[in-house]
Amino acid sequence: MVIKVFLASSSGSTAIKKKQQDVVAFLEALKVEYAELDIACNEQNRMWMRENVPEEKKPANGIPLPPQIFNEESYCGDYDTFFDAKEDNAVFTFLGLPPPPGSKEALQAEKEHIVQNGTHAEDHPDDSAKHNGDAQGEEEEGQAGDEEEGEGGEADDEAAEVETSRGEHLAEEEEEEEEKEETDEEAQEEEDEEHEEEELQELEVDLYVYMFFFYLSPADLSLSMFFFLNRIFLVVVLLHPLTPPATAAGTFIGTPGKDVYKALQ
Repeated sequence: MVIKVFLASSSGSTAIKKKQQDVVAFLEALKVEYAELDIACNEQNRMWMRENVPEEKKPANGIPLPPQIFNEESYCGDYDTFFDAKEDNAVFTFLGLPPPPGSKEALQAEKEHIVQNGTHAEDHPDDSAKHNGDAQGEEEEGQAGDEEEGEGGEADDEAAEVETSRGEHLAEEEEEEEEKEETDEEAQEEEDEEHEEEELQELEVDLYVYMFFFYLSPADLSLSMFFFLNRIFLVVVLLHPLTPPATAAGTFIGTPGKDVYKALQ
């Protein structure tokens, strides 16, 4: 018997992805053979799953969502029923498989069988001598059962550890996503504030320029321009003094620039 797990490899829902990972990880921890059937890339798998899920198990819209679990052609359940069976230590019963000897589920099933049918010595008084004669054999069986129980307990512990680590990993991923979203929001707010401040500064500069030219009369503007050009001329003369041209004999030509040059020297 092969367990079929119908999954959606390209699902956009984070919740569905986590449920699929939970089911697959737990089956691997229990060492249960299963086959993954993708309904996102295979239309036949999608149609088969929808047709074979019982009507009473389908949601209100009539479209069952992954993961859906089957044992060959027999429907086992969805994630919610799988989770309930996991909490009750009845996963093998949920899957329609015999529990491994010594596991918690096997011991629980044995206890239920004893309670229902009864296997006490009081119900069979004639067999008391036989039970006393087989005491040694029962002790050996008890030791073998203890060993098997230990092996089953180890398997259950491994499954619990895998489930715990999976839950911790998923919680860490959620926290990282939340922190990333908060960081992106803060960065976006800072950029918006900086952009607003730049716009305000540009408006203030434009306002000052407008007020300056608005309140200046044409005469004031001409006078200001005269002083501005005069200052530029003085700066140019001081930084680059005029050098009077020289003749071929090495004497300076008597030009007004000569007097300016001497005065500046």
